[in-house]
Amino acid sequence: MQDNFVKEIENLKVNLIKMASIVDEQVGRATMALENGDIELLRGIKARDHEIDAYENLIKTQCENILALFQPVATDLRFVMSALLINNELERCGDIAVNIAQRVKKTSENHNLIVESKLLEMGKQSQQMVKDAIDSFINSNTELAQKVLDSDETVDKMNKENFKFLVSKMQTDQAMIEPCSHLILLTRQIERMADHATNIAENLVFYVDAEFISHQKKLRKKSEDVN
Repeated sequence: MQDNFVKEIENLKVNLIKMASIVDEQVGRATMALENGDIELLRGIKARDHEIDAYENLIKTQCENILALFQPVATDLRFVMSALLINNELERCGDIAVNIAQRVKKTSENHNLIVESKLLEMGKQSQQMVKDAIDSFINSNTELAQKVLDSDETVDKMNKENFKFLVSKMQTDQAMIEPCSHLILLTRQIERMADHATNIAENLVFYVDAEFISHQKKLRKKSEDVN
């Protein structure tokens, strides 16, 4: 029984790593297309998203089977719980890569506006967060996970700055309303990608250190507001 359990855990890890690798590639291609305005980079992103969805369903089934058949405890239980949550976050990152690709296509003629804003810097930062979050999970590296958590505020700040910049553009030039609206939606997608990377990092810390750190920033801010 123990040998079967170890084998199932290892298979689960392998599939999570395979899924994470595809997500990393998808996010990288979408971000590079945003930076270069190269629509050709976006070919195949939608097709590979179906592959991510297939892995999500497979990993869910594996986690359910492990919980039902082996009833893991302690570290093993935390790993399976974390795997379920990280699986969901990775699938959402894959969806966001598709959404970014769609927005890049709609804004390809406004690349100068993208460069003028902080979108490229924000995109690169969020992409790095996803990459670091994945690496932190693969290597059980809580220090790298903490780096991801620390980066989230930087992306949030750039998101707010981008929004103000794009609204200002729309207010001064009506011709900018449509392209800026697309870019505001694009900014939101990039910010959400950073949030999902943060969630992956938080779940890694839970697995390794048995510590819940989700929502700490919000709870701390609420406490400071009260005081």
